[in-house]
Amino acid sequence: MSTTAPKSDGRRTAALARRRAREREILDATRALFDERGVRDAQIEDIAQAVGINRAIVYRHFSGKEELFALTLVGYLDELEERMAAAGTSPDPGQRLAELTGAFVDYGLEFPAFVDCAQTLMRRPGPELLEELSESSLFRLGRGIATSLELVVSTLRDGNAAGVFAVEHPELLANTLYASGLGALQLARVGMLVKEAAPGIPTIAPLSADQVKEHVVTAALALARG
Repeated sequence: MSTTAPKSDGRRTAALARRRAREREILDATRALFDERGVRDAQIEDIAQAVGINRAIVYRHFSGKEELFALTLVGYLDELEERMAAAGTSPDPGQRLAELTGAFVDYGLEFPAFVDCAQTLMRRPGPELLEELSESSLFRLGRGIATSLELVVSTLRDGNAAGVFAVEHPELLANTLYASGLGALQLARVGMLVKEAAPGIPTIAPLSADQVKEHVVTAALALARG
């Protein structure tokens, strides 16, 4: 009996490899445009042109702009997880939480498009996003977020066990820190804050990235300690 695989299997394998390679080209081009121009100014036509295809081919590989953005965000999240894992090495839970939070802020400051991409998706109501993304894309996005958050969750649990933290729901706090951290990074980009110079009289004060980072780390520790 012949054990040679049918030629059709080889063709399907080759076609799948070509499809995955083209998807990677599109995602790489999207990421490059995000980092160069920002999320708002990256259009499907520009992405297609960068790859050397027409926009119709982009939509053969991705259901829409939201799915393309979601899978581009996965790339950022994979990098973020690596940065946080490398930074968060202290055996002391408090110090480790500070290291993880600081690494998150540093990454967001280095890649503003990560913040824009994440916030763009977070602004969408959950049910709408679930309808617009394929099951595999949702899985990859969820895994990307969960992997980074698990570094924080495990640190919070270690802190609870050591008696230095008092966190009832570690997963909720980790998600809250992620969302509020994105907002703080946007504030750092603006570089200013609004306050009252006198009752009813607003004024603008400068705000540095270092100030934002210090605040985010301090706030994370305060919330963890209850």
